[in-house]
Formats: sequence, structure tokens, C-alpha cells
Amino acid sequence: MSDTDVAAWAALLRVHAALVPTLDRELQAACALPLTWYDVLLELNYAPGRRLSMGELGQRAVVSRTRVSRVVDALADAGLVTREGNPDDRRSAYATLTEMGLDRFRAAAPVYLDGIKRHFTDLISADESRTIAAALAKVLAHRPV
Repeated sequence: MSDTDVAAWAALLRVHAALVPTLDRELQAACALPLTWYDVLLELNYAPGRRLSMGELGQRAVVSRTRVSRVVDALADAGLVTREGNPDDRRSAYATLTEMGLDRFRAAAPVYLDGIKRHFTDLISADESRTIAAALAKVLAHRPV
């Protein structure tokens, strides 16, 4: 392994560690919405019928699979999602985005996107952004499930 490989990995970890808390603070200050909540709302917004099984949500969301259940419970308590049992499999459940959840997601999206722009994409070129996206997509395609 080269020094460049180690430096690339270290940079990825440092950027993640620095920017995630920053985006979380900005979302909470502007929208009273933690980044973990936004992430789950984002995934539900783009899902067919704005609904996912808890297993699917655990695979898609950035929060850990074990934590996604607690986040969905908190979102349900806030009225932003509903949690429904699966009539075909009593061990699984679905999370569905509510209208209030959709409204909160839409209100938070500009804050989230602006944070990405100010803290990340404004600081790199379009070519660098494409290279990063392509490289990380390769890594994700080969991850163990």
C-alpha cells in the first residue's frame, strides 16, 4: 500500500468527521432537524410510495442498521413517519413518510444542499467532484453486504 493510498483514506475519514457534525449543527439550527432524521426522510422521500421496509431503510440510510429503528421511532413520535407492521412477516415493519414529514424534508433540503455546496463542492472543481463520485461508487459497489 502506498503513502498516497493511506493519505486518501485518512482524508476521507477526516472530511467525514469534520463535515457531518457541521451539517448536523446547521440543520438543527435552521430546521430543528438532526442530520440522522434528514437522512431517513431523504431515503423515504425517494422510495416508491415514500415507503421502505425497515431492512431496506437500514441498507440505504447512512445511520447504522441498529440505529435506524430508534431514528424511525423518534420520527414517528414527531409525526414525520408512520411505522406499520408487515402483515406478511410479523418480524418486519415499514416506515412511511407522512405529509408533515415531507413538508419538513422539503423545508430542510435547501439548508442541507447549501451546506454541501459551501463546505464541499465550492472547494473543489467539477472534475474533482466527478472523480470523487466515480471512485467512491466503485468502492460501494464492491462492499460486503
